Amino acid sequence: MPWRGILIVEDHPVTRMGLSQLIRGESDLRVLGEAGTADAALACLAKMPPPLPDLVVADISMPGKNVIEFIKDLHVLHPRVSVLILSMHDESVYAERLLRAGARGYVMKSEGGDVLLKAIRQVLKGEPYLSRAMSAQVIDALGGHHREADDVSLGSLTDREFEVFELLGDGKTNREVAKQLSISPKTVEAHRVNLSRKLQLGTSAQLIRRAVLYSQGKAPSP
Repeated sequence: MPWRGILIVEDHPVTRMGLSQLIRGESDLRVLGEAGTADAALACLAKMPPPLPDLVVADISMPGKNVIEFIKDLHVLHPRVSVLILSMHDESVYAERLLRAGARGYVMKSEGGDVLLKAIRQVLKGEPYLSRAMSAQVIDALGGHHREADDVSLGSLTDREFEVFELLGDGKTNREVAKQLSISPKTVEAHRVNLSRKLQLGTSAQLIRRAVLYSQGKAPSP
């Protein structure tokens, strides 16, 4: 059976080592490279001799470039390379955005190695992978069916607004957000205004609190 190549993108060395060992234990899979950030992954692919990996397995939370931007950049530079996302979040908002950006699968880190290997092989066959519960949520979301109010409001954000929202939740200042996203502080402030309007929040403090609670995986107060 011919093997399929994989690039691992994970910023935690111990987790990256565990993923590598899991995949290397499969005769039909081969780890062709590892990276700790999105930019390092793109640089690795640029220098890698053929054949390029068939699949990138990437953590949803990486320092530097946002994972949505990484997926978009990857598809421009290497359109034949598929992406499978690993996440701590059982979150339809994330999954929906990532699928729209071009990811082919979304796996919870809590699922375990057998599920991850199943997801890898399913994506390599050209089929998308989501857990059964997540599939139902995303199908409902894409079909416009009822979702919780929090999901609906977050779903209305553009990808850039969602990036700013996440970074604010991580405690970043306007200047730090601007530097990370390569935009001006004035543009960040404009995004904050739009975020407050779309999320129906009256003050900057309410926006920051909402972003922090979301970042921590807590439901916002009514």
